Amino acid sequence: MQNTATIDDIAAYMEALGRRARAASRQLAAASTGAKNQALEAIADDLQTNRQTLIAENRKDLEAGAARGLDAALLDRLELNDARIDGMIEGLRQIAALPDPIGEIFDMNYRPSGIQVGRMRVPLGVVGIIYESRPNVTADAAALCLKSGNATVLRGGSEAFHSNQAIAASIARGLESAGLPAEAVQVLETTDRAAVGAMITLPEYIDVIIPRGGKGLIERISREARVPVIKHLDGICHVYIDDEADPQKAFDVALNAKTQRYGTCNTMETLLVNATVAEDILPVLADAYVEKGVELRGCPATCKILGERCVPATDADWDTEYLAPILSIRVVDDLDTAIEHINTHSSQHTESIITENITKARRFLAEVDSSSVMVNASTRFADGFEYGLGAEIGISTDKFHARGPVGLEGLTSVKWIVLGDGHVRT
Repeated sequence: MQNTATIDDIAAYMEALGRRARAASRQLAAASTGAKNQALEAIADDLQTNRQTLIAENRKDLEAGAARGLDAALLDRLELNDARIDGMIEGLRQIAALPDPIGEIFDMNYRPSGIQVGRMRVPLGVVGIIYESRPNVTADAAALCLKSGNATVLRGGSEAFHSNQAIAASIARGLESAGLPAEAVQVLETTDRAAVGAMITLPEYIDVIIPRGGKGLIERISREARVPVIKHLDGICHVYIDDEADPQKAFDVALNAKTQRYGTCNTMETLLVNATVAEDILPVLADAYVEKGVELRGCPATCKILGERCVPATDADWDTEYLAPILSIRVVDDLDTAIEHINTHSSQHTESIITENITKARRFLAEVDSSSVMVNASTRFADGFEYGLGAEIGISTDKFHARGPVGLEGLTSVKWIVLGDGHVRT
């Protein structure tokens, strides 16, 4: 293990790791779909065979975390039990079953010169992923990168060091059994934080960085990286209940969007309600929220309707991702006011309108500037699996290079291809 390396050693270690990743990426880009799928299945089999080793190594991390005073929620995210190992194995097999995007040729057309021009889908190259806590991300990220033809460099959190190394060993064995380079997936063997700084400043070896973690981590990487970053900082998601909403749909969606899970980036944080229907729908929703232990923070109109069930919202509330049973509520005059509020306060993650008016729905889809925009559906659907991507490596609120849930296609680029028959330009 390299986890006692000095900062000087880290720089050399990361450069050597980067060179190996770049070399492996070229081999992986040429790998057949069969070889990649064989590797994914072999990794799944190896995780199954070494299940008890994974649990034993994870126990070391759990004991160290408890000794460091990690709270129950963090320890829960860190734990690898049989069900979670089953989930990793199933995820690998699902990704193996997905269509391979690499090599797809599309938009071919003949030009007046006689040449045929189109585009081909290709890997990004080397993907660096920096993440915290959950060791299952190691398997998920490796699988998505492998299937999309990318080498990957993975830096998990120090709290999951032993778990991640055990998973990395299974990945390496699976790759080698399929005749692919073990260096196609490299999990950092150091907990030194200097490794992150080195990793995000290696554009000659790493093509893109994907951070998954707290806002502080993502802000630091975005600020210091010399490598392009695919990221989202916040998930301040909205649901707008229109005056032409079906009341039952409005109730079901608004309740689910907030209470199905509290700690996810696609959970609703602000509810907007048209003034025409606010007195009818808000008391019913408030009863349901309060029953589930949700604290309500509202604008003056909301507080007037809900009374003691609601406390006044501050200006900061409209710009806050709670990740907790807290909800901001604002009564708005019309669709224009709702769209203006969303485009002012949203983090451009996910927004939804509840309405039976197709014209209003089309306006909302066109004018709301977020990576996912929905009609009559819960924001909790903003997820790679729910979108049919099979899995996701993260959700991007950037506009380049990928936006929304990033699955296999989001880990690819395209290049132009030209087919001729001795054509020359005149």
